[in-house]
Amino acid sequence: MGVSYEQDIVAWANEQAALIRAGRFDLLDLEHIAEEIEDVGKSERRELESRMAVLLAHLLKWQSQPTHRGSSWERTIKEQRKRLVLAIRQTPSLKTSLSDGDWLSSAWSGAVAIAATETGLDSFPENCTWTPEQILDQGFFPE
Repeated sequence: MGVSYEQDIVAWANEQAALIRAGRFDLLDLEHIAEEIEDVGKSERRELESRMAVLLAHLLKWQSQPTHRGSSWERTIKEQRKRLVLAIRQTPSLKTSLSDGDWLSSAWSGAVAIAATETGLDSFPENCTWTPEQILDQGFFPE
């Protein structure tokens, strides 16, 4: 092999793609290719979790600071919902994340951290109080 995975991952990836296209499967770095394929899935889940944390943080702010509600928060809530639904539509296997307690707990922790930083409040629930269906429902705004 020409380029080492550890030396330059982009050059390595291009080389691996060229080898696949050329049918030179005997020269492939299969272990690292497998790792990279797995990382694609992990990256998609992290992106979904990040969007969920932003959405949940805004829902927390909406609920805890009714006098601060405005069109900006509402737009962010609607936009994050739209992007989450789109991500799940484009990658249906991501839907299982919504029912994964550990994943939702991680997104909730991120949301609480964001909301606490942005509001100065520290009295948020320890666990998510809404169902995935409520969270993604464009008409749901917690009171």
